[in-house]
Amino acid sequence: MSDIRLHSIRKNRNGYARLNNSDQDTATAHASGSRPGSPMRTTVNAAASARRNYGKGRRRNQYGEGEPEEEATLLGDGEREGSFSHDEEESQPRVERASDTASQRSILRRGSKDKSRTVPLRPPDKIHNKFTPNIVRNQKYNVFTFLPIVFYEQFKFFFNLYFLLVALSQFVPALKIGFMSTYIAPLAFVLLVTMGKEAYDDYKRNLRDREANSALYLILSPPSATSPAQTAEDDLSQSLLEADLPPTRSVPSSSIRVGDLVLLEKNQRVPADLVLLRTSDTSGTCFIRTDQLDGETDWKLRVAVPATQKLPTDKELLTLDADVYADAPIKDIHTFVGTFTINTPPGGAADEVPMTQVPTVEPLSAENVLWANTVLAAGSAIGLVVYTGPETRAVMNTSHPQTKVGLLDIEINRLAKILCAVTFALSVALVALNGFRGLWYIYVLRFLILFSSIIPISLRVNLDMGKTVYAHHIMKDSEIPGTIVRTSTLPEELGRIEYLLSDKTGTLTQNEMEMKKLHMGTMSFGYDTMDEVTHQLTTAFGADSTHARHGSLATGVQLATRGRRDMSSRVRDVVLSLALCHNVTPVTNDDGSVTYQASSPDEVAIVKWTESVGLTLTFRDRTHIELRTPTGSTLSYDILELFPFTSESKRMGIVVRDTAAGELLFLQKGADVVMARIVQRNDWLEEETANMAREGLRTLVVGRRRLAESAYADFKARYHAASVRLEGRNEAMTAVVADVLERDLELLGLTGVEDKLQDDVRSTLELLRNAGIKIWMLTGDKIETATVIAISTKLVARNQYIHQVAKLKTAEEVQNELDFLQNKLDCCLVIDGESLQLCLNLFKNEFIEITTKLSAVVACRCSPTQKADVARLIRSYTKKRVCCIGDGGNDVSMIQAADVGVGIVGKEGKQASLAADFSVTQFSHLTKLLLWHGRNSYRRSAKLAQFVIHRGLIISVMQAVFSSIFYFAPIALYQGWLMMGYATLYTMAPVFSLVLDRDLNEGLALSYPELYKELTKGRALSYKTFFMWLMISVYQGAAIMIISLVLFENEFLNIVAISFTALILNELIMVALEITIWHTYMIISEVATLAIYALSILFLPEYFDLSFVVSVRFGWKVAVIVAISALPLWIIKVIKSRVAPEAATKL
Repeated sequence: MSDIRLHSIRKNRNGYARLNNSDQDTATAHASGSRPGSPMRTTVNAAASARRNYGKGRRRNQYGEGEPEEEATLLGDGEREGSFSHDEEESQPRVERASDTASQRSILRRGSKDKSRTVPLRPPDKIHNKFTPNIVRNQKYNVFTFLPIVFYEQFKFFFNLYFLLVALSQFVPALKIGFMSTYIAPLAFVLLVTMGKEAYDDYKRNLRDREANSALYLILSPPSATSPAQTAEDDLSQSLLEADLPPTRSVPSSSIRVGDLVLLEKNQRVPADLVLLRTSDTSGTCFIRTDQLDGETDWKLRVAVPATQKLPTDKELLTLDADVYADAPIKDIHTFVGTFTINTPPGGAADEVPMTQVPTVEPLSAENVLWANTVLAAGSAIGLVVYTGPETRAVMNTSHPQTKVGLLDIEINRLAKILCAVTFALSVALVALNGFRGLWYIYVLRFLILFSSIIPISLRVNLDMGKTVYAHHIMKDSEIPGTIVRTSTLPEELGRIEYLLSDKTGTLTQNEMEMKKLHMGTMSFGYDTMDEVTHQLTTAFGADSTHARHGSLATGVQLATRGRRDMSSRVRDVVLSLALCHNVTPVTNDDGSVTYQASSPDEVAIVKWTESVGLTLTFRDRTHIELRTPTGSTLSYDILELFPFTSESKRMGIVVRDTAAGELLFLQKGADVVMARIVQRNDWLEEETANMAREGLRTLVVGRRRLAESAYADFKARYHAASVRLEGRNEAMTAVVADVLERDLELLGLTGVEDKLQDDVRSTLELLRNAGIKIWMLTGDKIETATVIAISTKLVARNQYIHQVAKLKTAEEVQNELDFLQNKLDCCLVIDGESLQLCLNLFKNEFIEITTKLSAVVACRCSPTQKADVARLIRSYTKKRVCCIGDGGNDVSMIQAADVGVGIVGKEGKQASLAADFSVTQFSHLTKLLLWHGRNSYRRSAKLAQFVIHRGLIISVMQAVFSSIFYFAPIALYQGWLMMGYATLYTMAPVFSLVLDRDLNEGLALSYPELYKELTKGRALSYKTFFMWLMISVYQGAAIMIISLVLFENEFLNIVAISFTALILNELIMVALEITIWHTYMIISEVATLAIYALSILFLPEYFDLSFVVSVRFGWKVAVIVAISALPLWIIKVIKSRVAPEAATKL
């Protein structure tokens, strides 16, 4: 057969057809000694064509005929576009053809919109360059965009734009009033501080990006014989090949491209999305840590492609003619659709007829893929890069940070617009009263600048400094150590939170499982009595070994009592079942210690418990499991079947054979709701499960069935027949298991595993709920786990109905669920990610409207993007403030999408903490952060903002009164040093001391969380309080100016002295009236400011006549003015405190 020449075969729309090349046929026929149309040639060609058509048909059958979408994606494009042309140059070896075939052209032919790909194991540069580079970029700016973006972010607020225009007006001589620095310096200060902070933050992001991009990785590199300059390197490569080691070269992460074969070592971060080809473990499995992707700290098992794992050595990958098809990149980290195709069997030559069917196609799923940003936990692995850079799952699930603006800043921006309108109206009114004489438009502008203090530029400076003080208080609080304020512009937001979105694993829980209870019907073992289990187990295995040594036969008495087994054997049975029925693998670390790894921490906790009572798991692979008994002997079992846990089945089972005794066992454990109908009738399971659930324990029911060889053979035949069905395969396989195995299982016991909660989680959630905050739990975990945690954390109140929604498929089902929830708003909703996405796609507004009214919502199996989308939806629909808290890389998008993001520094690293606005060390610190620091920050800033506005308004009213009396002339009442000193030396310290004010003690704020509800209504700064301060300013400004003019004496200088002194004293008294609880700094600031003002009079003779200032006339006139302006306000405040006191003062 080896000397028979084959025609090249090309794929077309209708299948495979022979090339028309009669000359070649003839020449080949003569060379081989046969005619072109000879029977031998016809037979061989027919065989080759049939082989390839069979491969194509099998490729279709991998996915069944009932999946048109998958078939179109996986097969249709490739067949229509010629994904793999089987052209062969007869003079070329097959290996060279691998880098030069039409598989390369198929990639390049794909439309730009179709991002699915077929990647050969040795792709040419054209394919490399077609896809996005593997560059990590989290920076917000570059050299060219920094200034434009920062300026836009600052001046898109009317507040700052107004200051800018006023400052620029001072460069026009006709509009210049007073010192130019008075207008420019504060604005420049604010801008420089903001730019410096943004630049520093972006520089830190750049350093992190550079570190990630420059991380070095080894990629398998085939030896090249074309470049003379690489002769030495090629010699080294050849020597490595001869030594069965693949030649590698080191490249930075940013240089990795689609099609590269990457060699990963233990604890190395995966740089791009890879299809796993080989692992150092002979079973072809490896463990990865996915905490930065899905938030779960337990290790995940990944399986290498079987065809490549079977290769003798890693170097075989460099000569293998194979390719990987990968669907277009999507965000879903639990889904991957692809195939692995071998075009020529390993070691086969191009002109040989393969002994196996080719092309060989194997389906690929998410368990064959290593996502970027995960970490290889053990061993080494080789993977083929299929997605890079922005197309990786990690990047697609990450949102870029946006500049956050607090609600208080937005409210002040609105008030600034009102004040600007007031300023403009006042300016026009004064010019109109003067009859629009002369250059009236210049006069309007001059009045606008004169009244610019109505919107004081010092307000922004005061607020920013206040935020810095609040941040300092938070970070220095000894009761919440380790708290870091990363975004200093948002502390007031902490006082207005109405929705809290929390991660589960590592945030509410420690993700540390511990076996707490074992119930066996007539016997129950708690955490304190587990040593009794150890004793009974030792007794049971000791007795077994004794019987084995003496070879005793079962007597009549023993046979009679077999139904009533003693306690030791019952304990042995349940512990042995727990030690066998799991998916846990023992991993030996570098230091010799052994850790258990599995996809579920519950299973690890149970296996650790079996070890603690004496039955230790020592070895496990996909076909074999070994246990060490308390007596030191080894139990060996073959794994015949494994039925893994799924959210639908809610149980996992295993069929094992005792290698010594040959006994077949079917063991199963699962949730009580499904196991209750599988195990034999009993009268205790339901009651005990409910008891454990009330304690917050995660329960698993354990059952066993002994199998006869004939029964197992029957099951295996039926199960195999079901597994090869093209339609309804999964349902058929499940039905066989249920019909043959899951019947009348012997109920062995019930386990209770505790997921340790973070410290004080229950009390924290209760306090926050009493504070009027609605709490949502968004987790990537299973529905069952999330429900148990919702109950144990008291997120769900006792006896509150829990409504579970899962696996919704149609609009009608969604509508029915929403109708039910509409009529039962007092329940807790538990919904899975798939159903959540369907609800958001079909009935977004209705879903959000109903769920935001519920007391608690738990969303399970959420992707990072879904978490962020939920946060954005709640914000946009309710217009309320949303806080998100999490501890893993999968929470970053959610944290950045919230009004306030809180990151917890935990086991999952610092990624969430670094991306958050506030970083804490544990969930319970949230209580003080919101109820105390949030309360103080918001109330203080609201009071400070209104007082600074009042300070500007009052002097502007005085200016307006003065101009009205003096023929509407746009002349400044106070100029130069007086204006500069008014907003700085003479009032700043007392006014700024308001940032230390508090309306109640810390103990009361934490003891009565209901007080927090008042803050969320935004009454501390509202249009009502603003207009109250506006009226106060108008009254006081008019009173001071008019009475000063009434007491006018011959010199204009005296009016300035009397009115300005009265103004300063009035402001000091107003600060004192606003203070609720005095602080030492407040007293010092009041006294020091008054002393500074008195001393400054001596140095400003151009404004003050010293002989008049020290006279009695000056004293009594100022006293009368201050009394008339301030005394009525004090009287009103006293009456109000008696008639309508604030809620805090009633305690």
